[in-house]
Amino acid sequence: MKTSVRRATDEDLVLLQEIEDEADELFASIFSISGWRPAPPGIERSQQPGFILVASDKPGSEPVGFAHVLGIPGGDHLEQLSVSPSMTRRGHGRGLVEAVKGESGRRGCNRITLRTYADVPWNAPFYASCGFVECAPDTDFLRDLLNAEQQRGLKYGRRVQMGFDLSDSQSR
Repeated sequence: MKTSVRRATDEDLVLLQEIEDEADELFASIFSISGWRPAPPGIERSQQPGFILVASDKPGSEPVGFAHVLGIPGGDHLEQLSVSPSMTRRGHGRGLVEAVKGESGRRGCNRITLRTYADVPWNAPFYASCGFVECAPDTDFLRDLLNAEQQRGLKYGRRVQMGFDLSDSQSR
């Protein structure tokens, strides 16, 4: 099955919170957490600098996943990638990551960063399979993000920063 990825429309935004909340239930069960914080509404995400892509089974159909990318100094930051649990293992996540790389490259970015759980199979190992490598927070934004995570208590598992160098991939 081929994943269809496109920019999010206003109609798509109302579905993003539900997709992310469903996906977050997997984390809550892995880490044995009750009362996982609800995801922000899609409209809130759309008001931040950057872009949102959605994935579906076929063009024009309802989204089953999304990627929210923040435009930050020094590149783009993949803030969130979520796929409905009933639609995982069908290429939607990988399709979104590849589309993010393409869009970020078109926007003139040289790298994409993200923060993720190191030991959750569909997190750091998945991103590594997409070419991301662990790296240190090297900008004020990324250091502030690390501090915010620590203040919010995201300590259920080891978190890492990863990056993908778009300039390397474009020269190949």
